[in-house]
Amino acid sequence: MGFDVARVRGLYTSLGDGWTYLNSHQIPQVPERVASGVAAAFRTHAQISEATLQPIAVDQLEAAREAVAGMVGADPACVVLGPTRQFLAHAVARGLGGFVRRKAGVVLSRADAGWLTAPFRALDGSFSWAEPDLGTGQLPDWQYKELVDGSTRLVVLSAAHPLLGTVAPVGKIVDTVRARSRAWVLIDATTYATYRPLDLDEWQADIVMLDLGEMGGPQISALIFRDTSMFPRMDQTMPLELPASSLPHGLLGGVPNLVRHLGNLDEEAESVAEAMGSMADFHKGLFEHLVESLEGLHAVHIVGISGDAAGQDAAFLDRVPRLTFTVEGVPAEMVYRRLVDNRLVTTVSPADPLLDAMGVTEAGGSITIGLSPFSTHYEVDQLTRVLASLA
Repeated sequence: MGFDVARVRGLYTSLGDGWTYLNSHQIPQVPERVASGVAAAFRTHAQISEATLQPIAVDQLEAAREAVAGMVGADPACVVLGPTRQFLAHAVARGLGGFVRRKAGVVLSRADAGWLTAPFRALDGSFSWAEPDLGTGQLPDWQYKELVDGSTRLVVLSAAHPLLGTVAPVGKIVDTVRARSRAWVLIDATTYATYRPLDLDEWQADIVMLDLGEMGGPQISALIFRDTSMFPRMDQTMPLELPASSLPHGLLGGVPNLVRHLGNLDEEAESVAEAMGSMADFHKGLFEHLVESLEGLHAVHIVGISGDAAGQDAAFLDRVPRLTFTVEGVPAEMVYRRLVDNRLVTTVSPADPLLDAMGVTEAGGSITIGLSPFSTHYEVDQLTRVLASLA
């Protein structure tokens, strides 16, 4: 049967308000199953479980950890939960103080936002930077052969850019790191995992980070470690995870329901990975339609895809369905206002080091679009018609 977007739209009760939501990168819509799971968890978290004779909040924490592990095929003991990715990034950086010392090598990426790179810049390391291609926004893997050597202890990067959608060749980068050093590789997989099945065995990364809120779940984030043998190598005086009493119990109750929702995106799928793969196939065609439609408007410039700097093959690079564009001669705020007036919700692109380096600020700002599981061809056509009136 394939991916049934009409059925998927029925899983989101928030879509009945007459707005077209193209801002999943900012505030994704919450599926009804997740909302009901959070509500039920808030009602019951203070009660005592008859099965375990402890507060249900503790059971919710374990259930959330098991749900994340099941989604990515990991051991629940390797999953660490926290309120935000920022919190977890700082916790990892503090814990690595003894592992990365005496000017050991740390490789970061200039394609990544400051919230990801700043915590690791506080380490007592020697820093190198991977540079994205300023024509396409993609992160080339070949440069890691020059950046990584025997002194390197940590490599940090995102699997996909949250505003441009460009996918990093994570597998190739990890292979290069393994061949040249004993470094740990930390991947922020959030943007990638929002649209595609996440295969940790394929990447072989040491630490993978996820923001479940960006995937339509509660505002909970997770670290997934390769195995538990990594924990003793970190500074034990700097706990990674908050105690159960400090975590948001009601929100934790929505994590298992998020995983169930993702597995239900395709009724015929037998696993979350299969359902996400079905959605990815649907999004591939929808994103191609979006790019072709916008490229048909002569005043619209898709950052990293349009223009000579990007090259003829830029549209065929690996991308998840997010993009950023400018309209020639029209400030981004005005474009955003016109779209809102037509009940289309996008965002004026937030400050981003890669977009700045690609000249977006000089162009008067840009608009970012993030497709959702429920996005349709009709919504893309509606966006194109409104932009055509501007361009």
